[in-house]
Amino acid sequence: MTQNETPKQSLLGNLTFQILIAMLFGATVGIVIHTNCDVVFAKEFSDTIKILATVFIRLVQMIISPLVFTTLVVGIAKLGDIKTVGRIGGKALAWFFSASFISLLIGMFWINVLKPGVGLNLSHVDVTSASEVTEKTQHFSAQNFIEHIVPKSIFEAMGSNEILQIVVFSIFFGLAAASIGNYAKPVISSLDKTSHIILKMVNYVMKFAPLGVFGAIAGVFAIKDLNDLIITYVKYFSSFLVGIASLWTFLLLIGFIFLQKRMKVLLKHIISPLIIAFGTTSSEAVFPKLTEELERFGVKNKIVAFMLPLGYSFNLDGSMMYMTFASLFIAQAYGIHLDLGTQMLMLLVLMLTSKGIAGVPRASLVIVAATCGMFDIPVEGIALILPIDHFCDMFRTATNVLGNALATSVVGKWEAEEAV
Repeated sequence: MTQNETPKQSLLGNLTFQILIAMLFGATVGIVIHTNCDVVFAKEFSDTIKILATVFIRLVQMIISPLVFTTLVVGIAKLGDIKTVGRIGGKALAWFFSASFISLLIGMFWINVLKPGVGLNLSHVDVTSASEVTEKTQHFSAQNFIEHIVPKSIFEAMGSNEILQIVVFSIFFGLAAASIGNYAKPVISSLDKTSHIILKMVNYVMKFAPLGVFGAIAGVFAIKDLNDLIITYVKYFSSFLVGIASLWTFLLLIGFIFLQKRMKVLLKHIISPLIIAFGTTSSEAVFPKLTEELERFGVKNKIVAFMLPLGYSFNLDGSMMYMTFASLFIAQAYGIHLDLGTQMLMLLVLMLTSKGIAGVPRASLVIVAATCGMFDIPVEGIALILPIDHFCDMFRTATNVLGNALATSVVGKWEAEEAV
């Protein structure tokens, strides 16, 4: 580390500390409000305080589209040719699908071993709470899946922060620019400078992170009845944590195998993005900061620019583990037995249908609901997991960030070794 980098690392440490304090303070305030105030006031407080989280996430969303476009186009143009793009893209997709498959298997393994849904009392479940998710599954089809991937307008895609659509356009744009050669250099140089300006904006936006985390945590704890959650969902949540812990163990082990001692350095760089993702349950909220930290870690910017946007659409390890876990939990709760062959078929369906839906609100639940419908599992069973889904989402979002940071770092290492 050079002297010039020391103040940045110090700032990172301070930000991490501030976010941790904000999480604890937010949980305390939320519990106090929930315990001492009536339901109406608690709901009003929750809606009001969550504005802090909304403002922070919207500030981040404001810069995601131009950041993905500029960095990915510049990254592809710097890679130089279609052969190089294909080589790195092949490595990326091989990693993404392997990690997704293993994540799904981990979820399937633990739900069958621990069986948290067996013998569950369903009398207290309010199925009307699932209406928001089940309505979305009615529009879930192969045609909508394709439409979600292929953009009809780059401006519409940017306006709605459809990362995968922006990635598709950027790949075509970057490859076209690379094929033109020197004629396109002024455009690529301009986009490169624009990306650095946007990354500078990231530093300003991140100053709001502690406030955003405080608002998100306080808003949730103000309206959640912890006693009900603990009594009803302790088995489900503890089983889920066993699965997430297993997935983290696997990811960290893979990281140490490929990165060796550098894995510890990577964890130091991504601790702040991990905490922000955990507190806000938003992978988007850390995309710019994660980009910056991976480059600071030593991954070439052209690799980060290419890998990270793809990872946000194809490499959602935490969400993948949760999808098999939640789907089979609902089947257990309703006493529906699925043999191993059917479970493996469900796993493959989830593998395909989950790609490219990162921008959909409550994407994991929408896919779980759609999958339940395909296998004749009551879709209203989503209501079983809705009350605790936010807390599960905190862990799976942080896991998604870890998985993408690891994938980008490993592919970056492979490319650096080939260049030697």
